[in-house]
Amino acid sequence: MSGDSCLPRHHTQSNTHISQPLPLACPKTKTCSYRGAVGLGNKYVRLNVGGNLFYATLQVLTRENSILKAMFSGKMEVFTDKEGWILIDRSGKHFGSILCYLRDGTVSLPKGRQAIQELLAEAKYYLIQGLMELCQNTLQGNKEQPLCVIPVVTSIKEEEQLIQTSAKPVVKLVYNRSNNKYSYTSNSDDNLLKNIELFDRLSLSFNGRVLFIKDVIGDEICCWSFYGQGRKLAEVCCTSIFYATEKKQTKVEFPEARIYEETLNALLYETTLPDNSLLEATRRSYTTCGSHSEEEEGPGGAELRERVRRIHVKRYSTYDDRPLGH
Repeated sequence: MSGDSCLPRHHTQSNTHISQPLPLACPKTKTCSYRGAVGLGNKYVRLNVGGNLFYATLQVLTRENSILKAMFSGKMEVFTDKEGWILIDRSGKHFGSILCYLRDGTVSLPKGRQAIQELLAEAKYYLIQGLMELCQNTLQGNKEQPLCVIPVVTSIKEEEQLIQTSAKPVVKLVYNRSNNKYSYTSNSDDNLLKNIELFDRLSLSFNGRVLFIKDVIGDEICCWSFYGQGRKLAEVCCTSIFYATEKKQTKVEFPEARIYEETLNALLYETTLPDNSLLEATRRSYTTCGSHSEEEEGPGGAELRERVRRIHVKRYSTYDDRPLGH
């Protein structure tokens, strides 16, 4: 029996209320019962689900013990429009996936966590237990992983442990705005933000190759440090003292090119096995500049010491070139 052939229920009672005004917004629908329709398994039914049109057989619609089976086995009333389409007041976005599951017992879930959650909501409404479990298991197994993880150190011991145990080069940003003794210059806040944004960009670009650390307990306001194979290679400090007309101010710089350069230099220490020639070339230097003879150096040779490239912006900026300390 099709939707067009169904007669409205309580037909005699509806005639007694014919004089009452009907709501103008209500579409013309008919209520029908699909009692006994299970025997007509191969009969196609026309479905209008939230404005989306579907064809399905009664055998498919009544396969699972769901709301759809109740609708088309005579246990629930269904509504049809004047053209005979069965009306279901739900979104039709994922109804095709529901029909596929009812036909085959499985379905390819949509991409994206939000889409699966939407399908899960529809499966719960129609009481399709197997599809509900499929969506829930997928959501539990496909938890979104972060693009990168940035440790935030809160103690010196924790920082040393991270640096010494890391098999990758390390880039650390000390960011502690409260270390300032003076007021900031007008563009310092913007430069602080630029340093943080650069740190985020570098961590996304080199996440698999470099360990990035944020330090919130350091003595500096904004300072970059670069490590390779457990040893400090370079440091870029971004703060300086600026002498205004009547007071001192703290100035924060954004040496972007220098930071990029030192990050790329740190990648030289990316190899798993230590490169002795690289370590020797970048780690040790003579205590004094210039060439020395063996006699000047003494019997023990030139004294060697650790070398760390410390790059500071101009420490004191003056508006009238006044000397340091004034």
